[in-house]
Formats: sequence, C-alpha cells, structure tokens
Amino acid sequence: MKLYVDRSGAPNPRRALMFLAEKGIEVPLERVDLGKAEHLSEEFAGINPLKRLPVLVLDDGTAISESVAISRYFEETHPEPPLFGTGAKERALVEMWNRRVDFNLGAAVMAVFRHTHPAMAAFEVPQVPDWAEANRPRLLDFLRLLDGELASRPFVAGDGFSIADISAYCYVEYLRPARMVVPDDCTYLLDWKARIGARPSALATGRATGAKN
Repeated sequence: MKLYVDRSGAPNPRRALMFLAEKGIEVPLERVDLGKAEHLSEEFAGINPLKRLPVLVLDDGTAISESVAISRYFEETHPEPPLFGTGAKERALVEMWNRRVDFNLGAAVMAVFRHTHPAMAAFEVPQVPDWAEANRPRLLDFLRLLDGELASRPFVAGDGFSIADISAYCYVEYLRPARMVVPDDCTYLLDWKARIGARPSALATGRATGAKN
C-alpha cells in the first residue's frame, strides 16, 4: 500500500493526510513534486489518468483517487474514531456539510488560486482572472455562512469532529496562497480555525507539507 501526495501542502492531499493522522494510521508515502509537473508525467497517468493527487494504491494494485474516497476506505478498514458520523442522521449531516464545503469553499478558493497565482499559469491554461474575481464574493459569503453556523456548535457538522472539519480546515488554510483571509469579524470561524489548527493532525501535516498554521 502506498499513498501518493504532494510536497507543497495542497488541500486535497493534506485532507487525506489529516484523516490518516486522526485515525492513527501510518501509510508509506510517495511525494510527487507538483512544481516540477511530476503529476503530469505518463508514468503518473498510469496510476491516475486525471493526473491529480492524492492517490492510494492498494497491495493488489487498485488505485483509489479523490481524498474523500480514500478517507472512506480507511473509515471502513479502521472505524474508530468515526469521522463520517455515527447513525443515519449524523452521517447524513456530515455528508451534507462536507459536500457544502467542497462545492462552496473548496471550489471557490481553488478557482481564485488557480486563475490568479503566477505559479499556476503553466498549469491552468488559460487563466481567467474574471473567473477568480467572480468567486471571491462567493467565497466570502460562504465563510460568513460558516461563521454563523459555528456560533451554535463547536464543529462544522455538529457536536463532534468529522471529515467536514478536516475539509474546511484544509481549504481555509489555502486562503493564504489564494491571497485571501478570513474576515476579522468572523470570530466564530477564527476560533474554530485556531482549535482545529492546534490538533496534532493539523500540526503534523502542516510540518509534513510545508504549510504553516
């Protein structure tokens, strides 16, 4: 078994790494250098034809890409602690919030980053700055919505820490390379970010990927 991740702290590989850290699971890692376009090689395309990270390769050769799919695999093989919720209602709420985070936070922050950052010019062809600008207010709107939700509960999907918190944290951390910040008046969101950032899984993956908390 081997997990292919990046070297730079991109949100989806970090999401898989944080999930593993929360579970206390150690998997051999293969670091792929995005800056050198190693993920675009024909060799890597043989592992994931979409040429994206992370990818989990099982002992039988099965390749599982997409960070949530990888997380679900380990939730099944290592059910404790449960990070997708327990019981029908809790699992549904975790799924709902994780998808909301992906669609409204993750997609927006990556649109801003990929269509404005000079380092992405060779990979996002063409860069469309207007698309980035269209996503900035959407991103801020969702951050404020999340702040309002966190006023009434300690974690994104409810009373317990879940993959929804991992997803949201990794994307909020990626505001920095997108040259954005959490608004100062989002006090509940900032408190949540500090609490999640103090968890061993966040600290460990921040050091491993070069990200700063």
